[in-house]
Amino acid sequence: MAAAAPSPPPVAALEQMSRTKMFGGHNLRFRHHSATLGCPMTFSVFLPPSPASDLPVLYWLSGLTCNDENFVTKAGAQRAAAAHGIALVAPDTSPRGLNIEGEADSWDFGVVVCSAENLYT
Repeated sequence: MAAAAPSPPPVAALEQMSRTKMFGGHNLRFRHHSATLGCPMTFSVFLPPSPASDLPVLYWLSGLTCNDENFVTKAGAQRAAAAHGIALVAPDTSPRGLNIEGEADSWDFGVVVCSAENLYT
């Protein structure tokens, strides 16, 4: 008799922070607890009108000093995504407010993890 497949990890609870209708679709913003980072993280999703079951997705990773809202509010990509039936996902790429060494020293502080160092592993 074959062993049962392992259970998937529990799904983190999502808190919907906002929902805005635009270009016939919806822009949603969520917060969740990241088990990997050990802190709350946010991400934004644009869903075009009448999404297909095989919806293509474009992931946008913002730069060092940006969060998930920069792309969503400044790029205007939702218009093109709605016209072409593409979902947009923009996660915040940096944990924020964790009192990491050096975080308060500069407004453009970021975290780069070096696998050769044990500082953040």
